[in-house]
Amino acid sequence: MIERIVAELLAQGQAAAAATPTGARDPALIPVGVSNRHIHLSRPDMDVLFGPGASLTRMKAMKQPGQYAAKETVTLRGPRGEIGKVRVLGPLRKDTQIEVSVADGFVLGIKPPMRMSGKLDGSAGITVVGPKGSVTKESGVIVAMRHIHMRPEDAQRLNVKNGETVDVLVDGPRGGVMHNVAVRSDEVSETEMHIDIEEANAFGLKNDALVRLRKL
Repeated sequence: MIERIVAELLAQGQAAAAATPTGARDPALIPVGVSNRHIHLSRPDMDVLFGPGASLTRMKAMKQPGQYAAKETVTLRGPRGEIGKVRVLGPLRKDTQIEVSVADGFVLGIKPPMRMSGKLDGSAGITVVGPKGSVTKESGVIVAMRHIHMRPEDAQRLNVKNGETVDVLVDGPRGGVMHNVAVRSDEVSETEMHIDIEEANAFGLKNDALVRLRKL
């Protein structure tokens, strides 16, 4: 109960700090989205895992427009072990992409490289098991690099461009500086920093916590 009250008070303080004297949000303060392991499926792999013509069942909308967590889950099976109940995120993509943590790689017995989304050449392979079948991927498993999705107007106010690298400052007992944070700005983005659960734990961050962008 005490931890919940403290968390609520901290969240209220962050919300107040995020506003300028005019009531507008300071664009340098970026909300955080913490990503656990998940998978994006292609149409062919969806058909194998869940049956021909199967569709994803929307469960919860994500902050990025058009993206959502589906009810469907799969099992990841590697040379050393497996991880079950891995959430599928929609919509379907051209290529299947699996995003895991470094620790997940140890459990599975693979060494996924740290990459930006979509950069799958030479990445790790895995077997994905669904209720209707399984598919073995020669590549597609990565540890996602931390990045900031950003509205173009926020990017303009902060004087940063798509593809640029920035620092992010984190307050709190485990605060510090995250270097090498990529900016991904386009018309369909909602401003939000994406980090994985290991990075979030290291810095004491949770969903919707606020961090500050610092241009290099």
